[in-house]
Amino acid sequence: MNINIASHLHGPQRIVCLTEETTEWLYLLGQESRIVGISGYTVRPAKARQEKPRVSAFLSAKIEKILALKPDCVFGFSDLQADIAAELIRKGVQVTVFNQRSVAEIFSMLYQVAAMVGEAKQGLEKISAMQSDLKAMTDAVKVRIANGARRPKVFFEEWDVPHISAIRWVSELIGIAGGDDCFPELALEPMGKQRIIADGAEIVRRDPDIIFGSWCGKKFRPENVAARLGWAEVAAVKNQQLFEIKSPDILQPGPAALTDGVKKMHAFIIAWMDADQRSRAMT
Repeated sequence: MNINIASHLHGPQRIVCLTEETTEWLYLLGQESRIVGISGYTVRPAKARQEKPRVSAFLSAKIEKILALKPDCVFGFSDLQADIAAELIRKGVQVTVFNQRSVAEIFSMLYQVAAMVGEAKQGLEKISAMQSDLKAMTDAVKVRIANGARRPKVFFEEWDVPHISAIRWVSELIGIAGGDDCFPELALEPMGKQRIIADGAEIVRRDPDIIFGSWCGKKFRPENVAARLGWAEVAAVKNQQLFEIKSPDILQPGPAALTDGVKKMHAFIIAWMDADQRSRAMT
C-alpha cells in the first residue's frame, strides 16, 4: 500500500470552516485553496461567497453536503457547535473546535490555525502586526489621558430587544480603543442570554457617553435608540454619539475584530475624547 506521507506534512488540505473567522484568516494567509466549504454567514472576504460552497448556518449544518466534500478537517467555534462537531466526529471526520472569547484567545486561535496549515512564521508576522496596531491605539489614548482627556463610558449593544451587552473580546477591545465598558461585569458571560440587561433604566443610570450598536446582522437604528422612553437625557443621546459597528467587523472572534472593528471604535472614541477636552477647556 502506497501512503503519500509528504502530502500531509503541512496539515489538512481540505478544510470546512463552520464560522467566518477561520475562513478570513486562511484567505489572509494565502491558503484559501484548502477551503472546500464555508458558513452561509460568511461575508469576509466577500469573494469567499462566490468561490466556496456554503454548508452551514451557525447552529446547524448540512452534514451530508459536508461529508460529500471529503474534508480532512473541519474548523468550528465553541460549545454552540458541539452537536455539529459530535455528528461529524461520529462520521469519522477530524474536527477542531476553538472556543476563543478574549483577545488573547483569538490570537492563540490564529496562531494554531496558521501552524496547522504550515504557515506558523507568516501567522506570527501577521499577529505581530495586529498587536503593534493595538499598542499604537493604547499609546494614542495614553497621550491624551496624560494631557487631561477623559475616557468615555461606552455601552455596546449586541442586540436591541432584549438589550444584550458586549461579549468579552468586544469589551476588551473597547478598553484598547480608549473607552470603558459600561457593563464589564457581564462581559465575562459567554452566552448572549447571560448578558441580557432586562431593565433599560440601568443603562440610563450608567449614562454612557458613546453607544455602539451591532445588532447581529440587523441594521442599527440610532433614531430608535434615541426615542426609547427615558433615554433623552443619556449623554450619548444628547450629544448624538450613537454609532453602528457592523457585526461582521466586531462580533467575529477573529481578524476582523482585531483590525477593522477596533479601529472603527477607536476613531469614534478618539474624536469624542478630543471634542470633550476642547469643550471642558472652554468652560
